[in-house]
Amino acid sequence: MKLILAIVHNDDSVLVSSSLTKAGFHVTKMASTGGFLMSGNTTFIMGINDDEVDGAIEIISKYSKKRMQAVASDMAFATGNINSSNIPVEVQVGGGTIFVLNIERFERV
Repeated sequence: MKLILAIVHNDDSVLVSSSLTKAGFHVTKMASTGGFLMSGNTTFIMGINDDEVDGAIEIISKYSKKRMQAVASDMAFATGNINSSNIPVEVQVGGGTIFVLNIERFERV
């Protein structure tokens, strides 16, 4: 048995969740926050058989896309100048982070 923890951007969570469910995976979703942008993420938790890992990762990868997003950059922080204005900066967001852990015991009650 394996435990998959998959962290994806909120924009991708509906497609990831519905695709995993449609493929027969039992998925638990949790709201999470992370990254240097402190933006919204969704963490998926799944207990699955060893031979199902590649299929789950394939689905998560297919629907967790990286994209560029403009965010306000507070130049006052970097320069120490309080009168500086926010300058938008493009950063890469999205994609997924997947952890696969060995499970000693798994029960569905």
